Amino acid sequence: MSATHILIELLGEIALLLWGIHMVNGGVQRAFGSDLRSALGIGLKSRWRAFLTGIGVTALLQSSTATALMVTSFSGLGAVELVPALAVMLGANVGTTLIVQLASFDVTYVFPLLILVGVIAHRRGGSAMMRDAAQAVIGLGLMLLALHLLVVTMRPVEGSATLAYLFRALTQDPLLTTLIAAGFAWAAHSSVAAVLLVMSLAGAGAVSGASALAMVVGCNIGSALNPLIDALGKEPGRLRVPVGNLINRLVGAALVLPILDPLADLLLRIEASPTRLAANFHLLFNLVMAALFIALLPLLARLLRTLFPDRAAAADPGAPIYLDETALATPSVALANASREVLRMADVVEEMLRGSQGAFHRDDREKIAEISRKDDVLDRLYVATQRYIGMIAHENLSAAEARRITETLALAINLEHVGDIVEKNLMEMAAKRIRNQQRLSPEALAAISDMHARLLDHLRLAVAVYMSHDTEAARRLVSEKEQFREIERETTERHFLQMKSGRADQIQTSALQLDITRDLKRIEAHIAATAYGLLEQSGELRSSRLQLASEGGRAA
Repeated sequence: MSATHILIELLGEIALLLWGIHMVNGGVQRAFGSDLRSALGIGLKSRWRAFLTGIGVTALLQSSTATALMVTSFSGLGAVELVPALAVMLGANVGTTLIVQLASFDVTYVFPLLILVGVIAHRRGGSAMMRDAAQAVIGLGLMLLALHLLVVTMRPVEGSATLAYLFRALTQDPLLTTLIAAGFAWAAHSSVAAVLLVMSLAGAGAVSGASALAMVVGCNIGSALNPLIDALGKEPGRLRVPVGNLINRLVGAALVLPILDPLADLLLRIEASPTRLAANFHLLFNLVMAALFIALLPLLARLLRTLFPDRAAAADPGAPIYLDETALATPSVALANASREVLRMADVVEEMLRGSQGAFHRDDREKIAEISRKDDVLDRLYVATQRYIGMIAHENLSAAEARRITETLALAINLEHVGDIVEKNLMEMAAKRIRNQQRLSPEALAAISDMHARLLDHLRLAVAVYMSHDTEAARRLVSEKEQFREIERETTERHFLQMKSGRADQIQTSALQLDITRDLKRIEAHIAATAYGLLEQSGELRSSRLQLASEGGRAA
């Protein structure tokens, strides 16, 4: 077997291993995620309980990275003390060694059984939790299968002079070996996968005992980098836990790297298996580092607070900026303040519409959630603005100022309604489209994008009408509203034609386009409504379309 063939097989088996870990982590998170977070929160009461909780949660998730991200979130928000959070990470590092210990034994008869049981449970599972748990079992089976395949693939390495030379060249220097392993563990987002690979290399004789230990140290360092990188650019408090964990790993590396050869000899005397050497050292390394650090955590916590002090709270996007209550005694100033806050609402609506425009083109659940969260910002600004306007002394207002208050409230109300439609209707449909794996046709996407572009243009017109009482812009707003009615009519007709075709998939996507069109038309109606007051004042708006129709009937 050529070196290229072996390398391709290795890459495929590593990918299978990573996918198995992903399935375990995803299945457990979906089946027990809220319970795990609750258990983690309860366990963060003392450092000893936190240590044990970290072991248990990480053993289930098979990912110290996932545990670290949850703990970093808790600690960064100030929900838990730093010392217990650091203790969880010590436990998480030990927890990752449990699956490695399991995989270091003969798993030939285990992984087929796990995959079989998982598939049966997934097919017959009566609840979502059962299917998610079954997925985790399948993932564990795939992990063990991947490890078995890695061992089989690595056997020819002993007889391959090219591969043997390559591995020896890469692992001659302990520091370089550590860095290479750290890079792999970081890229894989999993120390488990990285250590299992080291076990396969050691079992095949591709690396020496000392090199295997150096690689295990690197795997532990690499897995500590992922939470740190995730926390960069966020609140300084979020860096404390990952940096504390990385310090633990680096101190361990500094202690171990100078004594790799005698340590490897000692462990091989206890158990002669090279595969078990890597697994045993992984467990020993993490137990020793936990024992060394758990008593020092208060000192480490003080150091981390000094290095990463709390930063002043960032500006809350939902907090009003311009609603100065000291200005209420001067209605004209207070009214100007309310106007500026309503314009902030218009900016939020514009962001939501731009995001909505792309939500039907890409399967991005995070973007949909982000747009939905903006509606919360909009609602808070609306409530604050409404309350502020209510506090203005209306008896001291001139007629012009009273009209301005009416216009301000009308714009705020319509903007708030637009936000609700985007969040409760359009984003719900976007999420449902992703769940149902629906795809809109290029023509439908182009039509939806065109409607969004018009809405954005009309939103800017509405702001111009509000700010400068531009009657020309007001007339354009109301007249172009009719175009949306025509678009809805054409879309409805196309939907009826699709219904006649009898093709369920086309009917569903056509119905989706029609629902989107109707909601965009509703948004247009709210935007156009902001111009009615100005057109009524100028006598350019009929009071009722129904009255016009009846007049036309009498004339006829």
